[in-house]
Amino acid sequence: MITNTMKPKARVSNSISNRDAKDDLKSIPMPELEERLGSSPDGLSQVEAQKRLAENGPNEIEEKKTSLFLKFLGYFWGPIPWMIEAAVVLSAVVGHWLDFFIILVLLFSNAVVAFWEERQAGNAIDALKARLAINAKVKRGGKWITLAARELTPGDVIRVRLGDIVPADARLLEGDPVEVDQSALTGESLPVERKPGEAVFSGSIIRQGEIDTMVYATGANTYFGKTAQLVQEAHTVSHFQRAVLKIGDYLIVLALALVAVIIVVGLVRGEPMLFAMPPQEPVLLFALILTVAAIPVAMPTVLSVTMAVGARLLAKKEAIVTRLAAIEELAGVDVLCSDKTGTLTQNKLTLGDPFSVNDTPADQIILDAALASRAEDKDTIDLAVIGGLKNDQATKGYQVVHFLPFDPVHKRTEATVRTADGKQFKVAKGAPQVILAMSTNLDEIMPAVEKAVNEFAARGFRSLGVARADQEGQWRFLGVLPLFDPPREQAKATIASARQMGVQVKMVTGDQIAIARETSRQLGLGANILDASGLGDTKRHETAQSAEAIENADGFAQVFPEHKYHIVDVLQQRGHIVGMTGDGVNDAPALKKADCGIAVSGATDAARAAASIVLLAPGLSVIIESIKESRKIFQRMNSYAIYRIAETLRVLLLMTLSILIFRFYPVTAVMIVMIALLNDGAILSIAYDNVHYNDKPEAWNMRMVLGVSTVLGIIGVVSAFGLFYLGEVVFRLDRDRIQTLMYLKLSVAGHLTIFLTRTRGPFWSIRPARILWVAVLGTQILATLIAVYGLSLMTPIGWEWALFVWVYALGWFLLNDRVKLLAYRILDPAKSTSRRLAAAGPTACHPPIQTDRT
Repeated sequence: MITNTMKPKARVSNSISNRDAKDDLKSIPMPELEERLGSSPDGLSQVEAQKRLAENGPNEIEEKKTSLFLKFLGYFWGPIPWMIEAAVVLSAVVGHWLDFFIILVLLFSNAVVAFWEERQAGNAIDALKARLAINAKVKRGGKWITLAARELTPGDVIRVRLGDIVPADARLLEGDPVEVDQSALTGESLPVERKPGEAVFSGSIIRQGEIDTMVYATGANTYFGKTAQLVQEAHTVSHFQRAVLKIGDYLIVLALALVAVIIVVGLVRGEPMLFAMPPQEPVLLFALILTVAAIPVAMPTVLSVTMAVGARLLAKKEAIVTRLAAIEELAGVDVLCSDKTGTLTQNKLTLGDPFSVNDTPADQIILDAALASRAEDKDTIDLAVIGGLKNDQATKGYQVVHFLPFDPVHKRTEATVRTADGKQFKVAKGAPQVILAMSTNLDEIMPAVEKAVNEFAARGFRSLGVARADQEGQWRFLGVLPLFDPPREQAKATIASARQMGVQVKMVTGDQIAIARETSRQLGLGANILDASGLGDTKRHETAQSAEAIENADGFAQVFPEHKYHIVDVLQQRGHIVGMTGDGVNDAPALKKADCGIAVSGATDAARAAASIVLLAPGLSVIIESIKESRKIFQRMNSYAIYRIAETLRVLLLMTLSILIFRFYPVTAVMIVMIALLNDGAILSIAYDNVHYNDKPEAWNMRMVLGVSTVLGIIGVVSAFGLFYLGEVVFRLDRDRIQTLMYLKLSVAGHLTIFLTRTRGPFWSIRPARILWVAVLGTQILATLIAVYGLSLMTPIGWEWALFVWVYALGWFLLNDRVKLLAYRILDPAKSTSRRLAAAGPTACHPPIQTDRT
């Protein structure tokens, strides 16, 4: 039991939560702070911590959330809702009460569906955020444990180390100074040094060092009043979403232009603008409703739902999306720069037989390396070294009085050790070249050490130099420990799969060239390994020859974190969409620079904060599976875009040409509203549709999308006028019944269009998801019943004519499918040829849609 946590007046309560007390705790002497907080370097007891957590609340900022009612009302505000509301008011003014109630239903149904689906999407993103919550290493009851950062309370002792995001305001205890990055909070571009006794603030990042700290403020009481957010807001708009929204703007402009033509023609012909005797429609009311029907009301909802559903699917594959825009970026990746350790290899190091200098016993080399290790940090190298000790009790007679943790710049760990008889010495382990440079016996041993390291490297072993310094501080090189990290079992097959998908995998490692080359050979990557140390100044502009060398390399060896940024930059300048993996704090710039930064399993908080995707499972296969899933999501978005354009063109052109040429309104305002209501409700199910991922990186091809959708839209108009001709001339039906026929045809054929746009090949090439065809079938059964019986909405046509319309629509559907294939063949002949040649492949029915990235 920690006695000092039980002091009568030590309880921390809201009395110290005000600003003055908080500022005081930031600067008062450490003994006084410990007394005020009722704590010590040994931390709190579990019982006391729970009491304080109940009093002070969790260590988090409570987000200001808009009430659900106000959020729901928000769906009635905006350009599109305004137009629907204007139609409601206009219907009431002219006394068209049936139109009034149906349009009102449309308005509320759109709001309810959008509200529900957006709320579901928001809940999905919140769940993903929770999986990325920061953890902290806390000393409770004298033992180090890992807890969620939200469970911290004033008085807790926590350990922060390289790459950690500081989870609460805290004062540094005894130890070495650390470098802290406060740029996210203060705008300072350079890290600042913080010494024992000084404060570090929630949201800052530890750039160098490791130290224990005492928490003095949490949650809303922290100095800056907020913690760093790992996940950006869900409303981030990607390039693809912008493109689709531009399509929406285009359709709105087109709709307004054609509706303006209808109004002008109505004025010229002297048709009633506001008031008309039934069954005639007022021109303004009809024009307004037509505009509402043509505008892609469901587009924002479809986008949000598709992205959120995609994020949930990626999460099932152990890949957490920190921003939804990353889904589109991941779909377009064509070069993946992958870390070797842990991603391409198992990150399960085994210790080989040491190489010793001056006949130093192997057990002594391993013991000194173990003393320069710390098991509680769970570092794989440290655990491998400690695991190499023949006797678990070998280190019991030694006390580590000071430990210098590893960092990517110095590339070594160092410990000051005291023996049982009071003597002190130092031990260090790290990169052989670094340890050699420290040693006084450098000249006499360098050739032998370099030979040993190269021999180990040729066999795929990493080398770890070990040195020891006596009390006078003279470092003496002891030997080299070989460490072997075997490739992952499925890595070679996964890399081959990535190549088939058009993704070039480049290995990135800090190991020597020989190790990288041997690992690359085992993985089937190729032998063209580039020495990153030869890249020079990472800020310089590479020559064309050097840039080409980077582009053609199979991997990079002896890589420092700053090299990663440079590699990404050069590849992007060469026109590639680059994915980059990383795990350390110094990888953050490269992860931000990459089109899709990927924080691998076990990455530091800083790397996770900078990345677009955070992996929860190790290995390259997780990344490749995520790329496949993101391409499927892209396909669903692409299908929706083609469908929406085609349908809008079909309705607008049919209405405009019918009025201008035949002076005939092919459908009534009520019918337009019914079509829009049923179609928008069912099309949300496209977010769950079955698709095949493309075997090439995705890229937005506006020419293809507009071309195919325009062809389908025009063919739809032709088929509609064909039905009008049959009803008017051949069967001599009255125009009221023709309008019902046209309504049912537009509804059925409109929904059948989605089965055309969802595949690049024949419509049967990919089986639709059950939710999609059930939604379509359900809405079209309802549309058919309305047409058959009228239900006071339109003139009934009976089952015979309804069956005739279905047969007619299905016949044109089969014809449209062949026309679609012809359109693809004309617009993209090379890909159509490759599709036919690859017909036996798993993705043959859905080859890539791609264009130049320039």
